[in-house]
Amino acid sequence: MKRRTQEHGDDTEGRLGTLARALAGLDDAEAVSAFLQDLCTPAELEAMTDRWRVVPLLQQGMPYREIHDLTQVSVTTIGRVARTLERGAGGYSLASMPQARAASAKDTP
Repeated sequence: MKRRTQEHGDDTEGRLGTLARALAGLDDAEAVSAFLQDLCTPAELEAMTDRWRVVPLLQQGMPYREIHDLTQVSVTTIGRVARTLERGAGGYSLASMPQARAASAKDTP
C-alpha cells in the first residue's frame, strides 16, 4: 500500500473525509455501486465484497472454518474482519444496522 509522509502532504483524514462525503452524497445503492466500480480495481472490489460477505456470519457467531466453507473467503481474511469487528472504528456494525432492520421488517407481518 502506498504510504505518504508528512513532508509529502499526508492528509489521510482529510482525503478520507472527502471520499466519505462523496459516498454519503449518493442517493441509492445503484449509484454507490457505479461509483465503487469506477473508483476500485476488480481485485479491490473482490476484497471488499469478500470482507462484507463474512460480517453477518461473524456477527451470528459462525466459526471461521464454516464461513470459509460457505464463502470460500480465506480464513486469514475472516480473522482480519473479526478483529476489525472487535477493535475497529465500528463501521461494519453501523453499516449492518440498516440491513438488519430491513431483514426484520420483511419478517414482520
